[in-house]
Amino acid sequence: MGHLTRRRLWRLVSVKTARQLGKVRSGWRTVRHRGPSQIQFWFIALIIGIAAGFAALGFRHAIAALQSMLYGVENPGLLLTYVDPLAWYWVLLIPVAGGLLVGLILDRFTDDGRARSVADVIDGAALQDGRVEQRAGLASAAASLITLSSGGSTGREGPVVHMAAMISSWVAERLRADGITGRDLLGCAVAAAVSASFNAPIAGTLFALEVVLRHFAVHAFAPIAIASVAGTVVSRLEFGNVTEFSLGAGDTLAFYVELPAYLLLGLVSGLVAVILMRGIFLAEDMGNWLQRTTRMPRWLRPAVSGLALGGLAIWYPHIIGVGYEITFEALTGVIYLRDAVIFAILKAVAVALTMAGRMGGGVFSPSLMIGALTGLSFGIVATAIVPDFSGSETLYALAGMGAVAAAVLGAPISTTLIVFELTGDWQTGLAVLVAVSMSTALASRLVDRSFFLTQLERRGKPLAAGPQSYLLSVHSAALLMRGKDSPSAASEEACAELISQGVMLAPEATLDEALPQFEKWGHSFIPVVAPAKEGGEPRLLGALFHLDALRAYTRALAETAAEEHS
Repeated sequence: MGHLTRRRLWRLVSVKTARQLGKVRSGWRTVRHRGPSQIQFWFIALIIGIAAGFAALGFRHAIAALQSMLYGVENPGLLLTYVDPLAWYWVLLIPVAGGLLVGLILDRFTDDGRARSVADVIDGAALQDGRVEQRAGLASAAASLITLSSGGSTGREGPVVHMAAMISSWVAERLRADGITGRDLLGCAVAAAVSASFNAPIAGTLFALEVVLRHFAVHAFAPIAIASVAGTVVSRLEFGNVTEFSLGAGDTLAFYVELPAYLLLGLVSGLVAVILMRGIFLAEDMGNWLQRTTRMPRWLRPAVSGLALGGLAIWYPHIIGVGYEITFEALTGVIYLRDAVIFAILKAVAVALTMAGRMGGGVFSPSLMIGALTGLSFGIVATAIVPDFSGSETLYALAGMGAVAAAVLGAPISTTLIVFELTGDWQTGLAVLVAVSMSTALASRLVDRSFFLTQLERRGKPLAAGPQSYLLSVHSAALLMRGKDSPSAASEEACAELISQGVMLAPEATLDEALPQFEKWGHSFIPVVAPAKEGGEPRLLGALFHLDALRAYTRALAETAAEEHS
């Protein structure tokens, strides 16, 4: 009797288990084919947040391990302490060897020899339905790891953000997510990566919305916040609830009397940020020119930059790596005015050299160091001129750190919060906000909003102007044209007449090329023609109608507006 009871119980358990598994499979099919519901999406956001948090954590540990191998570093935050006593030839050769390895990796696994970073994530959000490249992204992560570990003067936030974006892209592909869902998943991953990297959950959330998605839609806020908190929890389980920079007590702000000085600091910081950004772009252009004129193989370019960095580091090892040690010294006021100015200039040069060599890494951490040094220099002068109405010069360092970084990123809200969360000092918010607002207002007029958007503008992707501009580059003539076999196709005779007049479009031509042609010629359609083969004639594929082009553009604008206001 007992044997039969056990058999019936086992059969009942098996049936229930099979039913539950069937529900799971059915739910997964529903998620893939119809998209996740709100609750399901929150769980997916949580998983992505945890995964991105571990990716950021693993990247940070990998840098520490490789730095320990190359420089004998026991504490990554004290890299300068270990580099300073090294023999000069090691300081010179390690960046060269790192650059050579970076060049070989990027040459082999990317189509342009360039490491991917935050600008590519913004591009993916705007133009690729929230997806980024996987193969090139993995190569870029490896290249950035080597760069940051072998003396490259960049930051770790760019590679970490792109690594997280690869995770969300993989999930989006598995779910067959549409553009809105793909972008939301991307925002979740980015928020978690920034939060885990800097132990800054509030700033991580706003960074994803302000910098990457570039809107504050309500529907995206909850899952992004969940992912951001998950990334922070992963970081705090490893490092504890500690701030990146611990400031000393006793700093005070002379409030309203001193605020004009912080307004002036904001303007100075905005100019410093512009000089830094334009210096990087100038160095990149010079690198391109040098590569063309000398016919240098692209795999050698990072090694040449490594040689220049190593040569500079022999005399000034302060430029090596991310620069947190110098940033902390600036925030605590232990650097003299002359040294602060010299270190800021040399750090900007080192960042430009690293970027010109396409070695990988981000610009956020270097901008924090340059900003802290700028603020400290300004503060030393300001407090010396008006000592009776001045607070501590270290408050100027804190405000300058936020002001330069905010101008570079084009993200005043999230950068202000990152500064607060990095330092744990919430009492000086007024000074930081004043400086940040002035610096971003000035810098955004002198560049295309931010470093990342200017990068994309230089690549022919005008995202800074807004969706009304960049959406024109999404739709190609080949996708919108009416083919020759279409019932409403343009007559071949009329197309031949226009072609004879030189009025035609290539299949890859986008709306930003096509719409001006309609305005110029005044025709209702323009033939779409395949390029002529050697010795042959151009081949007519169809025609792009003005009405179809305008419909597609209007539809894209409406969908973008609906997403941003949902």
